[in-house]
Amino acid sequence: MGLALVTLAACDNTPKFGVEGSITDAEDKVLYLENVGLESVNTLDSIKLKKSGDFDFKAEAPSNTEFYRLRIEDKIINFTIDSTETVKINADLHTMPTDYVIEASEANQKIKELAIKQINLEKAINAISNTKMAIGDAQDSVKAILTRYKDDVKRNYIFKDPQDPSSYFALFQTVTGYLIFDPVNDKKDVQCFAAVATSWDNKFPHANRAINLHNIAIRGMKNVRGPVVKEVELDPDKIHETDIINISLPDIKGEIRNLTDLKGKVVLLDFTIYNHTQSAQRNMLLREIYDKYKDQGFEIFQISLDTDEHFWKTNADNLPWVCVRDANGIYSTNVTIYGVSTIPTFFLIDRDNTLNKRNDDIKDVETEIQKLL
Repeated sequence: MGLALVTLAACDNTPKFGVEGSITDAEDKVLYLENVGLESVNTLDSIKLKKSGDFDFKAEAPSNTEFYRLRIEDKIINFTIDSTETVKINADLHTMPTDYVIEASEANQKIKELAIKQINLEKAINAISNTKMAIGDAQDSVKAILTRYKDDVKRNYIFKDPQDPSSYFALFQTVTGYLIFDPVNDKKDVQCFAAVATSWDNKFPHANRAINLHNIAIRGMKNVRGPVVKEVELDPDKIHETDIINISLPDIKGEIRNLTDLKGKVVLLDFTIYNHTQSAQRNMLLREIYDKYKDQGFEIFQISLDTDEHFWKTNADNLPWVCVRDANGIYSTNVTIYGVSTIPTFFLIDRDNTLNKRNDDIKDVETEIQKLL
């Protein structure tokens, strides 16, 4: 048996990329190699570092540009891979997120620059929050800092080279848990998403990231209803005839469920946390609504933001609607893109996959569901 396993391993011709180097002052710490996917961060490999801090990871090479990170506890180094190259990274544990040395592409150098800028931005905002400044003055100061940051990144990264991986990386940076660039409500930010979407569509027309970025850009342009649509000439067909940003997450059996697959039904999109005192009672009320209208084409797509996966699975096991979980919790891209600031938050989606209303605009949910049915 052992010989057979060795033989099979030797026959593995899957293209690989490599990440190697050293993290000093990190003896006995666990270093993780992770893929930063569209919906979640996935661990590819890990190693318990010895005194030298040396590491050498190998992983399956991506078919298109992908994003990865090295992580020790909450210290992170982001980088991108697009082929079978080997990236060399050296750092010290204590200054790992900012002072690492990466011997790789220009894109990874830009990602390092952006990561440092984001860290400094967060420090500046936190400094304002810790002052005794009046609330209005503090908000104005934060807004001014964010505006300067976005102007810098737009000018020197996004519009300068929208097809570069660093431009994509910049779009999804966060500060205090929220996206820096608003893909829904800010017309100038939507232009950034549209510019990168156009470039990625030309470079990777069938890649999941390109398709997802298209969905975001199209939705943003329709929302702000500005002239961006004419400027970037995005093809609306690539949104797969939907007017919502797709959400693709695993259910309790690990099967990936897509929000857009429910086209033809009236959908209640629900962001919730099961481990909340009122969750059980709320789900009982939802059950009454579901049972009443399910035969007329009504469905619930419920997204758990629980950190405890086992708790979620146990409580979702007997629910009759689509139950999925976002492992990134309240810091998920889905939460930010849909503008979820309180839990629970729900939306109604019509049969054409068009976002109709959110709970803030609904007085009687059953009445609104009946209108859409």
